[in-house]
Amino acid sequence: LGSVIAYFTSAKFLLYLGHALSTWGDRMWHFAVSVFLVELYGNSLLLTAVYGLVVAGSVLLLGALIGDWVDKNSRLKVAQTSLIVQNSSVILCGVILMIIFLFKTQLLTLYHGWLLTLCYILVITIANIANLASTATAITIQRDWIVVVAGEDRSKLADMNATIRRIDQLTNILAPMAVGQIMTFGSPMIGCGFISGWNLMSMCVEYLLLWKVYQKTPTLARKSAKVEASELKQLNVKKESDMKPAEGVQLIVEKDVTGLEPQQEKEVGCAARIAEPFITFRDGWVAYYNQPVFLAGMGLAFLYMTVLGFDCITTGYAYTQGLSGSVLSLLMGASAVTGIMGTVAFTWLRRKCGLIRTGLISGVAQFACLILCVISVFMPGSPMDLTVSPFADISARLFENEPLPTIASPEPEMIFSTGMPNLSNGSIVPANSDPEMSPEPVPLISVSLLFAGVIAARVGLWSFDLTVTQLLQENVIESERGIINGVQNSMNYLLDLLHFIMVILAPNPEAFGLLVLISVSFVAMGHIMYFRFAQKSLGKQLFVCHTPDPKTAPDSSPPGNTSTV
Repeated sequence: LGSVIAYFTSAKFLLYLGHALSTWGDRMWHFAVSVFLVELYGNSLLLTAVYGLVVAGSVLLLGALIGDWVDKNSRLKVAQTSLIVQNSSVILCGVILMIIFLFKTQLLTLYHGWLLTLCYILVITIANIANLASTATAITIQRDWIVVVAGEDRSKLADMNATIRRIDQLTNILAPMAVGQIMTFGSPMIGCGFISGWNLMSMCVEYLLLWKVYQKTPTLARKSAKVEASELKQLNVKKESDMKPAEGVQLIVEKDVTGLEPQQEKEVGCAARIAEPFITFRDGWVAYYNQPVFLAGMGLAFLYMTVLGFDCITTGYAYTQGLSGSVLSLLMGASAVTGIMGTVAFTWLRRKCGLIRTGLISGVAQFACLILCVISVFMPGSPMDLTVSPFADISARLFENEPLPTIASPEPEMIFSTGMPNLSNGSIVPANSDPEMSPEPVPLISVSLLFAGVIAARVGLWSFDLTVTQLLQENVIESERGIINGVQNSMNYLLDLLHFIMVILAPNPEAFGLLVLISVSFVAMGHIMYFRFAQKSLGKQLFVCHTPDPKTAPDSSPPGNTSTV
């Protein structure tokens, strides 16, 4: 009994609990805000698309600056500030949305509807601030606090990372289901009120949990000083450097950032202050490039350039192929199960083969499963037809002045221009046809193979994600964890944006097979980058699988690494 009580009061468990509350609120809000924007704008995806673009663009541009702010301030201050800003923004957004739902008719008549437009802009802006604060929270908790709580035990760090991912997998499925039921049996306004109330309660509990974790882990109060942005480039040791790791640590730790002369500080004028964010942005990306784990991080980012996931794009394609909403929900549940299996596989493989080799094995497993997706492109039922121009239907509608199809359901699923789903029976109503007519059945061999590959590949995907996450945690010096992980987030969003642009350029179902082939190619390139990183790190020992010391795991640190956990 004593050991059970000790576990439930430990810093590790309190960190899990705080992360579960935070992630639950995030997933509810991310699901609900898209539905709210679709509902408010007449079942159109315009506001949702604008919101997605603003969020992705903001993290892409500000990721390095957010990480730099995390590095320059104390851990408790960063965690508490980002927590308060994030939850307060969501609460404020919920209140504004409730007002819009209540007085939408009146707002439309005021100032020719400009007041309502201003409300939309305000909601998207505040929601974007909430997402940026959430990014800061993820960087400081998942990339820094967890490393300090784990201490020198890398096996404990791996277990904590895996548990965090399992919490993510469960909340990804359960949180949208919960808020969706509230909105279905209640109303969007009730949903807004529930989410605002949840975030208010969650903010208080999370604040208390953070304080408890901080008290139970004295090392969180000690943080290496963050150097100025202008000195960041000088302190980054290039990958080709032959400096010994121990010397690198000594160089960073002994750097006294308070050694600048007062006269130099006074000379910093207005122009320099304006230029500072741009310098930080540039030096952050340079620092990221100079990291020994650069290729591993790039390999992870390339996995975001894919349509082979359970987002609105793949869901929309599945509808056009005859899968119903209930079947898709079961497939999403199966993907969560395989994702959790990936976290279990990660911890087992790391103990048996070491961290770097775990990434190699995970990459091979993911790519092998995605071969099923490639095969599906050429199977019966696949709509791939490269003779169809991706812009043909769009241009025809523009010249004929026909409106593009909109969604009859409040759920923001992607609709292809050649047809739209009949949500009542899961069949497809072709474009320009009578919805009452029974459509021809679509063979399910192709789409079944596609989703079998996507679901199975998530075992390797999440194991690989955890591998790269821990490599970044172990091999980035403490004073640069924020900015390096901020740039990593920016890279992830950049590749994610590119995959949406790819879909915009080829939106027809006939072109989806081509998108699958391009996606698998980018996954392959990502794993090739990781293989090159592993080859540089392990050399001739690359394919020699052995059982490393669970606490030190020396093969997880690339040559030239200048940090310790």
